[in-house]
Amino acid sequence: MFEAVVMLCLTAGGDTCRNVLLPGYEAGTQLECEAKIAAQPPDGPVFSRGVVKGVPTCVPAGPVLDLEEVAPGVWVHEGLIEEPDAENGGDVSNLAIVIGRDSVAVIDSGSARWIGESLWRAIRAKTPLPVSHVILTHVHPDHVFGAAVFAEAGAEIVGHQGLPRALADREENYLDSLDRLVGAQRMLGTETPKVTRTVAEADRIDLGGRVLRLHAWPAAHTTVDLTVFDETTGTLLAGDLLFDLHTPALDGSLRGWQSVLAELEGQGTQAVPGHGGPILLWPEGAAPLKRYLDTLARDTRAAIDAGDRLGEAVTHIAQSERDAWDLFDAYNARNATVAFTELEWE
Repeated sequence: MFEAVVMLCLTAGGDTCRNVLLPGYEAGTQLECEAKIAAQPPDGPVFSRGVVKGVPTCVPAGPVLDLEEVAPGVWVHEGLIEEPDAENGGDVSNLAIVIGRDSVAVIDSGSARWIGESLWRAIRAKTPLPVSHVILTHVHPDHVFGAAVFAEAGAEIVGHQGLPRALADREENYLDSLDRLVGAQRMLGTETPKVTRTVAEADRIDLGGRVLRLHAWPAAHTTVDLTVFDETTGTLLAGDLLFDLHTPALDGSLRGWQSVLAELEGQGTQAVPGHGGPILLWPEGAAPLKRYLDTLARDTRAAIDAGDRLGEAVTHIAQSERDAWDLFDAYNARNATVAFTELEWE
């Protein structure tokens, strides 16, 4: 398989460069790929970070993400339970696709354009159907920054009504951090997604004989959480409202998260978490997360009642959960800080 790419470099000098995929020109041979370019020359994406060198060319197809079918027509890429770094390239969150009769929906898109490109290739290996929608479950960078390649292929970018503002507020810090952790070369071509369809409360997407129900939630894991429910298989695509193995990350409201999990209990019989899994029984699969959040709330209230200062409290809040989760030291103190700040005003 061959595909069209354009060379993108960090600077005009061209010391740090990467081939960036131009979606839609895939072909079995180089000549067929070149014929597609000649018949419909690509406009080419506009990059705010980097300099395009040369013209589109056809090269052998690049890496393909692994996908596991967790329900008929629902495929999941299981990200590593690690912090983003140069070795994993930021491939640290779960991504999913749902294939309907007429089109495909992508749920979350990874930390960088290269991940979106690899997911595009994985989809093309499964089906020739167009990708009509990319649904972003929340604002965190490991879920959103691979979306641009799908937008270039004509997909709608869908998110919580608060997502555009949340991205605008955080994009610079997120991209700077990923450049530092993952490396500028791997991050070349990565752009902040432009959300083209927002969800205030609820929405539905019909992929052709297959309806996805979207729900926008009040502050919980973040302030802009969105879930996707596949009616055909009873599968809840929960984003980071559901964690497995990876220590939960609280960036919204502890009480809100507990409330949302209770409301979600009746949706389906299985769920795809944002990390871990890749598929869990539902709602049984949320039991460890609920236990962690309950422990976080109980210990935080006890610390507040005891008159502990924040700096002291975060050293012991939820420590009983340490052995149950990966990356505990990277996340628990932050969670305790957010919980303390919220619950001290109860």
